[in-house]
Amino acid sequence: MVWQPSPERIERAELTRFRRAAAQAHGVALDDYQALHRWSIDRPDAFWPFLWDWLGIIAESRGDLARQPAAHMADVRWFPGARLSFAENLLRRRDDAPAIIARTAQGNRRELTFRALHDQVARVATSLAELGVTAGDRVAAILPYGPEGFIAMLAANSLGAIWSSCAPDLGTDGVIDRFGQIAPRVLIAEARRRDGVRRVRELAARLPTLEHTIVLGAGAGERDVTPWERLLDRAPTELAFRRLPFDHPAFILYTSGTTGQPKCIVHGMGGMLLQLLKEHRLHYDLGRDGRFFYYTSTGWNMWYWVAIALAAEATIVLHDGSPFQPGPTALFDLADAEGVTVFGVSPPYLATLRASGARPRAIHRLDTIRTILSTGSPLSPELYDWVYDAVAPHACLSSISGGTEINACFATGNPAGPVRRGELQVLALGMAVDVFDEEGRPVRGAAGELVCTSPFPSQPVGFWGDPERRRYLATYFERYPGVWHHGDFAELTGSGGLIISGRSDATLKPGGHRIGTAEIYGQVEQISEVVDSLAIAQDWEADVRIVLFVLLQPGVVLDQALDRRIRLQIQRNTSPHHVPARIVAVADIPRTSTGKKAELAVRAVVHGQPVKNAGALANPEALELYRGLPSLRS
Repeated sequence: MVWQPSPERIERAELTRFRRAAAQAHGVALDDYQALHRWSIDRPDAFWPFLWDWLGIIAESRGDLARQPAAHMADVRWFPGARLSFAENLLRRRDDAPAIIARTAQGNRRELTFRALHDQVARVATSLAELGVTAGDRVAAILPYGPEGFIAMLAANSLGAIWSSCAPDLGTDGVIDRFGQIAPRVLIAEARRRDGVRRVRELAARLPTLEHTIVLGAGAGERDVTPWERLLDRAPTELAFRRLPFDHPAFILYTSGTTGQPKCIVHGMGGMLLQLLKEHRLHYDLGRDGRFFYYTSTGWNMWYWVAIALAAEATIVLHDGSPFQPGPTALFDLADAEGVTVFGVSPPYLATLRASGARPRAIHRLDTIRTILSTGSPLSPELYDWVYDAVAPHACLSSISGGTEINACFATGNPAGPVRRGELQVLALGMAVDVFDEEGRPVRGAAGELVCTSPFPSQPVGFWGDPERRRYLATYFERYPGVWHHGDFAELTGSGGLIISGRSDATLKPGGHRIGTAEIYGQVEQISEVVDSLAIAQDWEADVRIVLFVLLQPGVVLDQALDRRIRLQIQRNTSPHHVPARIVAVADIPRTSTGKKAELAVRAVVHGQPVKNAGALANPEALELYRGLPSLRS
């Protein structure tokens, strides 16, 4: 145990109040979190309606949970009588407190109040309606991490349109691989970078269904495009919200696309609202006085985590640009300057700071931070140590895990419970998480496949372009019929938490021993000379062998002494099976745009296989460093 909330913090936590209220309302004993979680999955008919009312979901009607009897988990319908608007719930607050504080790496700062946000959404919604946008139309966006993305999303959603976005740094082919599948009617893009309008026109030419192109940063005289400012340049107008069924398609998100064409995951409006607001209010203790920050982009599902903080009536704080600009601790500068209360980053960001010897708390206050969130990849035990030593010993460090596929969490934070080194604190309320072996039997005391055995409201509506849902069902329900198979290698702990060792499709199996790559990374990160690492299984002599690639500190050479230290570190703290057969120094580690190590892409290159959609990587050029390496031929 590396952190324990004070009795006062436990008492103040909304999760504590919710647990007691649920116990009283339903006449059940819910003495601790484990009892509350068990009740939430044993009695979904009681838990989800009670949660709906507790969160104050705005809707024309809620109706009962009334999950329809279904032969398959994927066919269950949630709140079939409900009609609501995602945008209406996010725009419930309309005073002059700051709704969005947006900063850039160049030092620019903008602030938008809740009242101004509502007004700008109304203007853009009216403009989109005049362009003919209506329920079911796709509105696609390539926008920076600023207020405009949230304004445009809320405006489109208020009309019942389906929103989908990509980050501006995604290559043109990567954008077409995504938007080309969903046939958008409107494209909203930025043109503030050099040749920006030219690139937008190129994209528009490759999207045959496009009728309107709206450009942020375009000059007023630009032909064939509508300047973003024109949508706002109109008299104030009343914002009308179109309330639609709970499972109305509202958002399309994408898988990484590094092993094939990205899957277009369609999410329903109600499931995303209910699940994410549950996360913020109960699992992160975010409320009206909160300031929520997560370093992300418009191309990652965590962007929706930021947006939903508005429904908790909290202020969202943005940083657009490199997290190391204008200085190496820029995000902690922002946390102090803006009074951030929930601070979210990725494990690679923390690992980079740790490797550099940084100690943010030595030069920052960080006294407003109550919760630190981390996701995108497993958070190693050593990073737990570093955060509590060098960053914020007073904060609840919550490593959370879910994914784009569910746009929610399977394992998450508990502000009223302890943090244990290397563990995700708790299983999320309402999520029947388990771990199975390869035969589909529950596993205890060992790692296996992460599954969810009961329906949950943010299951995707399906994949776009998959009307009979064959691809969707094969992806998540084929491995274990009737059970959601998520693709993570995980272990349930005796304390009720979870340890995730990485993606199970990247699991290493030398000699039949299943090894999660995160187990190796956690040891390598303790070697000060190593900045980053990536492990794969290379086919070798009718089996596989582990190959570890390491990115070293400037000026450091991988000599025999360092090679031996790395091997001993891994062997002493894991097992002999974890020790790599080869350790190779490289100049860069390929990652996806969301910061995940591209293990499968590297494995393909090492085996001379094609990498599909390498443009989906943040640094695709790094793959060439792994091609034809002489050290892997023997």
